[in-house]
Amino acid sequence: MTTKLTLTIQEDVIQEAKKYAAINGSSLSGIVENYLKTLRVKEKKKPEKFSPKVKKLKGIISLPDDFDYKKALSQELTKKYRSL
Repeated sequence: MTTKLTLTIQEDVIQEAKKYAAINGSSLSGIVENYLKTLRVKEKKKPEKFSPKVKKLKGIISLPDDFDYKKALSQELTKKYRSL
């Protein structure tokens, strides 16, 4: 089913979009529709931030609020590579 949609867009943007559509053998409606479809696909395929293994470890350790993981990582890497 196709439904009509009215958009308010600056005239110069519309003109540039029409030129782009003509060059690419498409219509402005088609470009907008395809863009909106990509938004829907991105939402569905949202990657997980953490792997299941990492999620399982969440909450296993408690650290002070002021813990600086970058500093701790730097110190550990320095120890590791200093001994080589």
